[in-house]
Amino acid sequence: MSTYSVTSTNFGRFWFGQTLSQFGARIGTLAMSVTAIELLHADSREVGILGAASTVCYLLIGLPAGAWVDRMFKRRTMMWAALVRALAVLVLPLLWFTGGLGMGALYAVALVVGVVTVFFDVGYQSYVPVLVPEEDIAPANARLEATSQVSTLAGPALAGLLMRVVSAPVVLLMDSFAYFFSFLCLTATKDGEQKSDLAPRTKGRLAADIGEGLRFVRDQPVIRRLAVSMGVSNFFATMVATLVPVLVMTTIGFDAFMLGLIMTFGAIGGVLGAMLAPRARQRFSLGTIMSAGLLTAAFFTAASPLAVLVSDSSKALAGAVLLVGEFGLTVGALLYNVTQVSLRQKLCPKNLLGRMNASIRFVVWGSMPVAAIAAGWLGTAIGVVPTLWIGVVGSVVTVLPILTIDKVLAVGGERPAVVEGIR
Repeated sequence: MSTYSVTSTNFGRFWFGQTLSQFGARIGTLAMSVTAIELLHADSREVGILGAASTVCYLLIGLPAGAWVDRMFKRRTMMWAALVRALAVLVLPLLWFTGGLGMGALYAVALVVGVVTVFFDVGYQSYVPVLVPEEDIAPANARLEATSQVSTLAGPALAGLLMRVVSAPVVLLMDSFAYFFSFLCLTATKDGEQKSDLAPRTKGRLAADIGEGLRFVRDQPVIRRLAVSMGVSNFFATMVATLVPVLVMTTIGFDAFMLGLIMTFGAIGGVLGAMLAPRARQRFSLGTIMSAGLLTAAFFTAASPLAVLVSDSSKALAGAVLLVGEFGLTVGALLYNVTQVSLRQKLCPKNLLGRMNASIRFVVWGSMPVAAIAAGWLGTAIGVVPTLWIGVVGSVVTVLPILTIDKVLAVGGERPAVVEGIR
């Protein structure tokens, strides 16, 4: 068990590094979308392919990555993933300066970043129980989620402002530097992970290890419900997120700065959601909190297509609707996410954390490339706004698998003492 508490300098180094990483990632997401739409004149279909390229890796290598990460030290895995991401993103501005940037390069970099992000994310979600004592897991997750949102408050707006002055590929340099400094922070972080915490490196057991993680998710009644809920949620959320840049910059006609401002308002909502989660656990059941978070996110998702309805009469009003919608959406999403991540980490043995998280990611993130392609195809075939309404309706469905989670916990479907400890 780790001896480094959530208030220690050691946790602070890790915390700061992840803040930088999230800051850069948010800038990079915006800059790549703007590069595709504004500089390379990508249509809905190409934007959908770009979104799919960054997430298809969870389908391709998500499950074996979980088994591999369980056999490796988590911090070391995250270190090298951060370094590879820094170098991969750096390729884009270099190609732009030499005149060789095209959609193919964007797809390739998105794919490479996606591959190493699989390893980074599986390691990251498995690392908190290694880094801090069990009683600090929920506070640590709340702090990480809150500050990851704080780090992105100025990021998108700053990126949008910079893109009024310099080209989007130049802004991608900030993304690369952020990943590099995240790597440096990880090198300075210490933890209590030992070889005994790792899954055994048994030759020929990869398939068996993967199967063990999948069976745990399937058979654990609470985690199984969360996996289904998150899979449906991410599918429809990805459909919406894929087309929002097209809606903002093409359908309504705002510039990159407005797109960045919308993302910044979302980050503010994320901070509020992450801060509310620990307080909500003191007053409400876990199922109530997560259901309320999902329904709140679904309600505010409707702001994107509604903004188009008012844009003809008032572009300013359309902008206000988009800002409020993104704010409310992320309040609900983070309220749900902080709660479910802490719950999953509490319920899983340490030597299964990587495989459990990878199995979840396979289901949840594996739906994202399909959703991105579907959004691009539907956006071209029936229009951006009708496709967004499909995303809104689908978002409401996400709450159904978790409506009975409190009953499952109450009848002993989980370890009662552990669950009680995170409320």
